[in-house]
Amino acid sequence: MMDTLSPKDRIEQLRRELQRHSKLYYELDSPEIPDYQYDAMLRELRELEEQYPQYRTGDSPTQRVGGAASEQFSKVHHKVKMESLLDAFSKEEVQAYIQKVKETLPDATFVVETKIDGLSVSLVYQNGELTEGSTRGDGLVGENITANIKAISSIPKYLSGAPEFLEVRGEVYMPKSNFLKLVRQQEENGAAPFKNPRNAAAGSLRQKDPAVTASRGLDIFLFNVQQSSRPFQLHSQSLDALKAFGFTVSPTYNVCEDFQQVWREIEKIGEMRASLPFDIDGAVIKLDQLRDRDTLGSTSKYPRWALAYKYPPEVKSTKLLDIEVSVGRTGVLTPTAVFQPVLLAGSTVSRAVLHNQDFINELGIRDGDTVDVRKAGDVIPEIVRAYDHPEGSEPFRMPELCPSCGAPATRLEGEAALRCLNPECPEQLRRNIIHFVSKKAMDIEGLGPATIDQLIAAGYLKNGAADIYSLTADQLMTLDKIKEKSASNILAAVEGSKDRNLDRVLFAMGIRNVGERAATLICERFPDMDSIISANAQQMAEIPGIGEVIALSVQEFFKKSGALDLVESLRAAGVNMTYRSSRSGDRLAGLTLVVTGTLSTLSRDEANALIRANGGAAASSVSKKTSYLVAGDAAGSKLEKARSLGVPVLTEEEFLAMVNG
Repeated sequence: MMDTLSPKDRIEQLRRELQRHSKLYYELDSPEIPDYQYDAMLRELRELEEQYPQYRTGDSPTQRVGGAASEQFSKVHHKVKMESLLDAFSKEEVQAYIQKVKETLPDATFVVETKIDGLSVSLVYQNGELTEGSTRGDGLVGENITANIKAISSIPKYLSGAPEFLEVRGEVYMPKSNFLKLVRQQEENGAAPFKNPRNAAAGSLRQKDPAVTASRGLDIFLFNVQQSSRPFQLHSQSLDALKAFGFTVSPTYNVCEDFQQVWREIEKIGEMRASLPFDIDGAVIKLDQLRDRDTLGSTSKYPRWALAYKYPPEVKSTKLLDIEVSVGRTGVLTPTAVFQPVLLAGSTVSRAVLHNQDFINELGIRDGDTVDVRKAGDVIPEIVRAYDHPEGSEPFRMPELCPSCGAPATRLEGEAALRCLNPECPEQLRRNIIHFVSKKAMDIEGLGPATIDQLIAAGYLKNGAADIYSLTADQLMTLDKIKEKSASNILAAVEGSKDRNLDRVLFAMGIRNVGERAATLICERFPDMDSIISANAQQMAEIPGIGEVIALSVQEFFKKSGALDLVESLRAAGVNMTYRSSRSGDRLAGLTLVVTGTLSTLSRDEANALIRANGGAAASSVSKKTSYLVAGDAAGSKLEKARSLGVPVLTEEEFLAMVNG
């Protein structure tokens, strides 16, 4: 690249690219390139700026930490800067770092820890109580996400034996098993899946609705004391104390005296990387003596008392055997690469999703190619390169017709994927029935995919999910491995499903973009099926937590051929069409309330549950649409914003009086 561009032009080009990718990664939770590619670009920029310091500027990505704080949350100004870490990619770089520290501090010892790949957060405890949680942001200003932090069950709300004031730093992450489960749900709902666990953790933590955060199965590791009214002498000592207070700290940390010991720890962590139930992207080396951190100091971006070693991504080459195209529940055509099995990051893989035609074009994939495969976030296999094209081969093209029904495959405006729009497509029918009977939908035990396939083949489910309610014992007993007892159990499960609450029925219908939480919010506002069908998109979009995309999806679904027939068939079969709310009253109906600060008799979650139980909407941020702010102790910026907007402020006592009439 430097052969064609001057150093100044290349520096400016790298800055533009890095700033764009930084925004995608930190602020939009939607990265386009893998971490190692971003790291390589940042490293090149850093080296060029060192070589040509006259072109270095204060707004360069080498001088900044993370991304800007989102406008949807109030801002938190960090008293202790949440710095990023300088990366090393080789054994020699780690050795040079240790030697440099030893030149200044000959007796220095180091702690080597796992580097969890998640979203960095700060937690503040006063008198043992969690009072604030925030993101790193740009290191100086982050986002106040206290309500979402409290929705993570593994984060203690109260500490035992902790100092009067304590600020700690940790990494919120999504375990690999929860990530895979979430991706499957997103694909079933026709939503764009998260690309890796870190991306999923960030997107889940920065939700407007804490209930969504709570449903995602996030976890946390604590790795640093930022401030404490009770000082510590050693970093290793502070980690021991955090464990005693009730935190989960870095899963492995050991004190090392020299480079040889440090490198052995890095290798040990690298060997266990594939078997860990969470994603790591490296190992961190920190100075153990806390008093010496000030001696070494920091650059504008990095502390000199710590270094992150990044493990190289494991990539294997293999032979592409086939590209299969499947049809999803919402009609999306998904290409999947089938290749010769390879052992990658601890497991054998032989398939990788290719997403859409644009992705295939970018890689230039052809039948019979040699491909390089890695695991995104050490979890999901993906192809990163295709080469050695067979002679005479042509680039792969997605089919123009649906492989299931032969209907035209259409690319809708604003979408990258092709979609089959035929409502009678057999594969869509099959997948919709599988979704309909699933545990979180109608929960009809005994009707697994294999049984459903037999029922479809026998012609017993010609009209889709509604035909489930017409099944007979004689029909079921014609299937393989279904005897009288099994048939009786299935029919009992079918009968029991008729009483499912309306939000489960709505979710079971497989409306694009409508998950469990959205279905509940819609039913709280429109408590019977007829009112949902007749509601216009604008009315539905006004429901807090719904928005225009989901509202339009619902409206479009009920306009589709067969949707109203499905509703009427279910109604005729005796399926419940009304919503039984968990609300205990309507005293807050039509009102949007925000709770902030520390309440004396209720936790934040309990207060929000009380709002919803009385018909109100519990929001996490203050806006012009906020009806009331419920303010406890240390209310902070939300109280200031409410006053500036003229939003009425309630004390806890006034709020409880309103709820109790």
